[in-house]
Amino acid sequence: MRKVLALAAAGALAAGLAITALAASGGAATEIDTAHTHALLAQKSTTLSMARMHLHHVLNCLVGPKGAGFDAAVGVPCKGQGNGAIPDSAHDKAAQGKLQTALAQVRVGLKAPALAATQQEASKVAATLQGAAMR
Repeated sequence: MRKVLALAAAGALAAGLAITALAASGGAATEIDTAHTHALLAQKSTTLSMARMHLHHVLNCLVGPKGAGFDAAVGVPCKGQGNGAIPDSAHDKAAQGKLQTALAQVRVGLKAPALAATQQEASKVAATLQGAAMR
């Protein structure tokens, strides 16, 4: 009887840990999906200001509210999804590399002087984020 109870308790603990891990990666996955959507919106924008706004949404989703460059004034489409895709995926080194690459691309796009160049960087960001998606 004790063995059965011990096994049941161990199974419950393992299930709880698995759910916690899934929830943590779920936040990052949702943030990455949202960031990807905004990269696509930036790519399709018809004005430079609109493209930059959507790229800043990507930045906000990647770094989270405590991250460098976060600006709530431009909008926070990932609000309530987690603490930022980069901090929320700290356990996943492969994702980290791709997310840092996407962040660097976003920063280039935000500084681009013309719409076409901003759209081109947004396209790169979208492709990088698609490859970073955690499932």
